[in-house]
Amino acid sequence: MSAKKSICEDHVFHDVYTDHEIAVRNFLFYKLGDLEKARDFAHEAFIRLWNNCSKVAVEKVKSFLFTTANRLFLDHYNHQKVVLKFEYRSDRSEDRMEQNPEFLYEEQEFKHRLESAVSDLPEKQRVIFLMSRIDKYKNKEIAELMEVSIKTVEKHISNAIKALKTNLDELSNLKV
Repeated sequence: MSAKKSICEDHVFHDVYTDHEIAVRNFLFYKLGDLEKARDFAHEAFIRLWNNCSKVAVEKVKSFLFTTANRLFLDHYNHQKVVLKFEYRSDRSEDRMEQNPEFLYEEQEFKHRLESAVSDLPEKQRVIFLMSRIDKYKNKEIAELMEVSIKTVEKHISNAIKALKTNLDELSNLKV
């Protein structure tokens, strides 16, 4: 009476890998058209076989591997469809905005009004605001450079934001 072989035994798993790796990889390569991805997915199928070795009978190994490989391919394919659909939508909306003369005009108008509103700020307030928002200085760094307290920097930034929100209706709902 012979003992039943288990895939969980190293030598049995090695034999299964040797017998089926090329076939699984080629199956995936034909579907994917990418040899590196096919190798990665084939290895993933064998990893899943190893992780489920106690549940898979030796007679069912080939079926398990090809079913797993096909599922990996389908998951990848479905993910790619979602990615492409998202890219298509974002490209179309950006193209529409870039080609829309009204959008371009409004964008230019807003830039001019923003520049004008910023230039209307008192000099110290404007400098501190631009150092904070454009140059990305921390309040402590601005305080040291301008030789003022951190509270003064915070107050100037706060007042600049309030003034800009007042002058530009579009900014009243945005975080500046």
